[in-house]
Amino acid sequence: MEIGSCPGYVARLDPQRGPVVCPEPVPPELGAIVPLIQQIGWPLWAEPGLRIRREVAEICRLQAARGLTLLSWLAGRLPGNTWLGVPEWLTVTTRLAGPRQERMYEAARELTEPVRGLVVANWSWVLANPHGGQVVASYLASGAYPEDGYAAAHSAMALLRLWDRHPVSRQPLALAWAASRTTADWCAAAELRDAPVFTYPRAELPPVQTVRPWVARLLGLSPLT
Repeated sequence: MEIGSCPGYVARLDPQRGPVVCPEPVPPELGAIVPLIQQIGWPLWAEPGLRIRREVAEICRLQAARGLTLLSWLAGRLPGNTWLGVPEWLTVTTRLAGPRQERMYEAARELTEPVRGLVVANWSWVLANPHGGQVVASYLASGAYPEDGYAAAHSAMALLRLWDRHPVSRQPLALAWAASRTTADWCAAAELRDAPVFTYPRAELPPVQTVRPWVARLLGLSPLT
């Protein structure tokens, strides 16, 4: 049963899974951006010090914002309903700030509830999963270094070590993973035609007071959104 629609998807009520999102065909130009924005330089190190942990948190914020921005476009909310190619402000990997930050945060705010729910489900699931660190580390590293297995392996080990030894890093890493994973799964579902976007089962959300402000803002968990 259809329960809603937007230019980029149809939301249906599945008897087994509940509300699901079935994407419309994705323009090739948009689909090509998904792997492009995952190629970012996650640091390679043996023991993550404070400075590196802060750098990783900033990379997570950038990756989450870029993934949610692209997801809003996939859902049919292209700026001005036109496509002029990949904008530089989406692909540069400098620290997220200023008008560029607000542009991405605005795209995240425009996500409809069914689409945002896909990301929240993946985010909550990986935080609650005892093997969440392995899932996050391997996915982010392989996307960042698709043609360099040596770098990908070292990056995966570094991210896993960070997840295991510094729990405060888990929420940002989980959101970077969830935003990236959801956009990729959206495109995969679109290729199958009339198939729902895959998500992991939603778990209980962390208490809002324990969620980092920028994470809460991007996920719509903050009253400031």
